Amino acid sequence: MPYIPLFLIKTMLRRVKRRGDVTNPQRSRRGFEKMVGKWNKPLMGFTYQQEIADGVEGEWVFPDGCDKTKVLLYFHGGGYFVGSYVTHRALVSQIAKNAGISAFSINYRLAPEHPYPAAIEDCAKVYQWLQREKKFSPNQIAFGGDSAGGGCVVGTLTYLRDNNMPLPKCAIALSPWLDHTFSGESFPTKDKIDPMLVADGFPIVRDYYMAGQDPKAPYASPIFHSLAGLPPVYVQVGEEELLLSDSTRFADKAKADGSVVQLEIFPKMFHVFNSFWSVIPKAREANKKLGAFLKQQLAEI
Repeated sequence: MPYIPLFLIKTMLRRVKRRGDVTNPQRSRRGFEKMVGKWNKPLMGFTYQQEIADGVEGEWVFPDGCDKTKVLLYFHGGGYFVGSYVTHRALVSQIAKNAGISAFSINYRLAPEHPYPAAIEDCAKVYQWLQREKKFSPNQIAFGGDSAGGGCVVGTLTYLRDNNMPLPKCAIALSPWLDHTFSGESFPTKDKIDPMLVADGFPIVRDYYMAGQDPKAPYASPIFHSLAGLPPVYVQVGEEELLLSDSTRFADKAKADGSVVQLEIFPKMFHVFNSFWSVIPKAREANKKLGAFLKQQLAEI
């Protein structure tokens, strides 16, 4: 695989960051799809199949020889207002391959057209669809997501718990966004260090999603609410990112509430660095760890 020095990748990201504009959601979506689309074309060694899950668009990812009796239900990142299963296809493919299982990546409804809790409702609906229509048991399902999708992971877990629904076997969260009040210590201190995220843009994006609702709402900012009764969660986050405190506070509170959380902070890494697996060896290592966690958890049935 090609190798690009980390400092060059960060330099490229900072250039993109300076040109970033979140004031037009539709334009942002088109730009994001165009920018990352060429890196997310279908890969050799995988079968891809689109399917509508109870009204929600999704894409199955089947690595060659995978165990189709286990599935990773994946929620993409993108600040709740951009992104799709296309923009995250390569990342989901690698995690599924490393775990030796299938994956189903979905297009939950996006803000501002569909504000909170639309994304959570869609994630929960597809989870129920997998059980009802595809006959997966909860113990055969894992949740996964990055950034806003990581927020969907934790938000959906707590939503299911609060509604007395069975929870999936385990979950992975990559650089999850779990605090819509931006009260974490890393938010101001990492602003100039983070090569990707722009602190000034977060309130705009948050307002797209929350649409005037309480930013501490339980399934948008779950770290302010009970995290008891969750399945095992493995969190990966970069040392240099704005959202570092979301992960560290989540891990501390979930453990205090009696849940099992494994947190790994990757030195010198940035927001969802896992997506750069094709050029960053550390990202490939991280994704292999995600796969190993899923394989182990889903084998314990």
